[in-house]
Amino acid sequence: MNDLVPVSPISPLRQRLIEDMTMRRFSPETQRNYLRDVGRFSTWLGRSPHTATAEDVRRFQIEQQEAGVPAPTMNSIVAALRFLFTHTLDRPGLARKLVRTAHARKIPVVLTQSEVKRLLDATTCLKHQAALSVAYGAELRVGEVSALKVCDIDSKRMLLRIERGKGGRYRNAMLPEGLLVLLREWWRAGRQQGVLHADGWLFPGQNATVPISTRQLYRVVVQAAEAADIAKRVGPHTLRHSFATHLLEDGVDIRVIQALLGHAKLNTTAFYTKVATKTMRAVVSPLDRLALAAPDNEVPSG
Repeated sequence: MNDLVPVSPISPLRQRLIEDMTMRRFSPETQRNYLRDVGRFSTWLGRSPHTATAEDVRRFQIEQQEAGVPAPTMNSIVAALRFLFTHTLDRPGLARKLVRTAHARKIPVVLTQSEVKRLLDATTCLKHQAALSVAYGAELRVGEVSALKVCDIDSKRMLLRIERGKGGRYRNAMLPEGLLVLLREWWRAGRQQGVLHADGWLFPGQNATVPISTRQLYRVVVQAAEAADIAKRVGPHTLRHSFATHLLEDGVDIRVIQALLGHAKLNTTAFYTKVATKTMRAVVSPLDRLALAAPDNEVPSG
């Protein structure tokens, strides 16, 4: 008896959606998210999305909102459906019926520099320490850390090549001297373990043929934070938030930080001014200047 479970054939629409995303160099994580969100709409609709009407799209959004779906989640679904209707189904009129939900952006959790050191020191192996050090020291997104290959290290120019960043954009990230030393140490150890190869992943998963997953990196950060007795709610992106905030507090120009982070819009980077408390404390209020300029023997009248 054959115990193999037959695999259902992929639908032509799903295949075309995947091809459209691949052609635009969407990251594997973005593709998974879009497929999930389109699937959510398809399940609600009860039939193929290519048969959807403007009223279907309207009712779907209303019901999701009434069900209490968070605004960020709803906006992710809207982005996926807009891509489906605009590019895969060539129905831009239907895409225009999708409405993004306005919501207040939460101030991100940021670690102090001492907390970052404690967290990195609390990792359980060299691979994990190197991966989290890249996330912080090179300001990378978790998906970018996962997708790094050994050949992406450019030690001559002290850069890390990011081939598929957010939105499929290519960019270079900084490679600090201390991080390069740590990566070379990981390279030697990984070669001895037989998991690192010149044309392979910089941080392989349990199988050297695939990279470490973003989910696993998230678990590594959480476990390290617990071991370091850090009570804040953290994830891999916390390291990126902390990097940007620490640079801002050190007086680095915000446009330089924008380039380092790979932000398309300056407004996105400017959000970190809300958490750069050291910078705010260093600002002298005009009121304080008035007080400093007042003569010592001057007594308020009245």
